[in-house]
Amino acid sequence: MPGSSGNGSVTRSTLRQQIADALRDEVLAGRLQPGQEFTVKEIAEQYGVSATPVREALVDLSAQGLLDADQHRGFHVHEYSAADYRGIIEARSLIIDGMFHALETGADRLPPPDDARADASLAGVRRRGEEAQRASLAGDLTVLIGYDLRFWHELGVMFGNPYLADFLHRLRVQSWVCAVQHLRRLKDLRGALWSGHTDLVDALARRDTKAAQAIVAGYNDHALALIEGLADR
Repeated sequence: MPGSSGNGSVTRSTLRQQIADALRDEVLAGRLQPGQEFTVKEIAEQYGVSATPVREALVDLSAQGLLDADQHRGFHVHEYSAADYRGIIEARSLIIDGMFHALETGADRLPPPDDARADASLAGVRRRGEEAQRASLAGDLTVLIGYDLRFWHELGVMFGNPYLADFLHRLRVQSWVCAVQHLRRLKDLRGALWSGHTDLVDALARRDTKAAQAIVAGYNDHALALIEGLADR
């Protein structure tokens, strides 16, 4: 029956996304290490599901650059180099520059800074930023990654182009996957991680594009120096 077929498709699609999200979190948490291999059968048994949604989830993660497919063998976690990290930072900088350009030309969705709605529209993003800052200062990498990804995605959506927001989100996931391969080696991350989220929100609320660009540039310099320094060890 058409209705039954549709429900089955929705269920499989939802399961596919849940598995993809779970595996992405495993990679970000460092529990799936770079180069670690596994098969569709192993993941299906681990989660107690059929092979089809698992295979689809693994293909999705491969398309996102988090996994590599080994022909006739399975998949393994993609290994990023410090050069990859620099390339990802440069790519996401181009996206953010586009967002700032939208702010300068009025193509964004933010109300004018003297409008009472301006603070309200940024309130949710600020809350994510505050949580990210607390996690950063505490050196809690897992919590930081979760709030940081939400912070940048919600901020990107506000600028009026969902395609840019989704692409930026993908790049930020990739940059975190690359970064955690090095950061997880440090025993104490307190004071080592960027925590300027609310400063960026304040600059954007004022429509101070130059200040926002300086904050993001400082963030990128900090991140590159940290990861490249760890990679050289």
